[in-house]
Amino acid sequence: MSRLRGGTIGVRFTILYAVVFLVSGIGLLGLTFLLSGGKMTDIAPANPPGLDSTQQHVRQLQDQLAEVHSQQSRQLLAGSLLALVVMAVVSLLVGRVLARRVLRPLRTITSATRRISADSLDRRLAVTGPADEVKGLADTIDELLERLEVSFAAQRRFAANASHELRTPLATMRASLDVAVAKPDPATSTVALADRLRVQLDRVDHLLDGFLLLARAQHGALADSAPVDLGELAQAALRELSTEVEAKGLNVVMDVPPEMATQGSPALLARLVGNVVDNAVKHNEAGGWVGISGSVSENEAVLVVETGGPVFDQREVDRLSRPFERLGGDRIGSSGLGLSIVAAVAAAHGGQLALLARPEGGLRVSLTLPAATA
Repeated sequence: MSRLRGGTIGVRFTILYAVVFLVSGIGLLGLTFLLSGGKMTDIAPANPPGLDSTQQHVRQLQDQLAEVHSQQSRQLLAGSLLALVVMAVVSLLVGRVLARRVLRPLRTITSATRRISADSLDRRLAVTGPADEVKGLADTIDELLERLEVSFAAQRRFAANASHELRTPLATMRASLDVAVAKPDPATSTVALADRLRVQLDRVDHLLDGFLLLARAQHGALADSAPVDLGELAQAALRELSTEVEAKGLNVVMDVPPEMATQGSPALLARLVGNVVDNAVKHNEAGGWVGISGSVSENEAVLVVETGGPVFDQREVDRLSRPFERLGGDRIGSSGLGLSIVAAVAAAHGGQLALLARPEGGLRVSLTLPAATA
């Protein structure tokens, strides 16, 4: 019964079919045996006293007939039991075939639904046939996919439109500041205010870029897929941050094997590696260290970036892949989108991001991506 409750629908259907068949067969067998007179009641002694020879002869014939009838009943019972066992095996096979045939449309729907992702929401099951329960389920799934497609498209349009609409006033504000500062003999307060506003405008512009990149990684297609060397991306990110590395006096150790490549969007992967290296440098302590290592196998490439520093709580570290999450709630100098963008880009390329708080202090960021095929 536990197999009946916990198995697949096909197994349950097969067992139920076999049980119903066996119960029906046993009932039919019992009814046949009763109707055939197979009660086999005992008969009086063969030679009772006081009967003459004719009556004794008739009695002997009756005994012989009763014995033949009893033997035939036993043979019928044995044959019926054998036939019941054979048909039990046959019923399991037939039940399995029927279960496969009945559940074939559901397997088709399941397989087609699994192939539909966020990048292929325009696909539909389009199941044909009579208006039964299976077709009703497929039509419901198609309606759900249509609503999801509309919702995802609206989200992408909103992200694109919002970025353009917000960048227009930002550009106007920058131009106004440049005009104010470019005037002859601008006031000192005006120049200081312009510098502070430029910093805030740069942060807003950076935040908008993060929003667009996050939306693209989560819902966009990788149209510009190509082999990308992760080691070269890490070296390029370090070159861009060389000034800050020298200012903090960081000791950077890089041990990445050559040609550690993955397949994907060069722009998105550059941002992925750049964000990880940028996070390791900017959120490091003065005189600290950064370790960049990698390994590649037949199926996957792994890039690891480690830093020293204070001991973090793993529960807080686990939240860093969510947007606007920061360690310790520090909202200065960080948009809170860096590692969430990394997680989204890695997932879009079939990989994953792993964050680990090192027991000795600091953070270990591991990126696992599919290795590029030769």
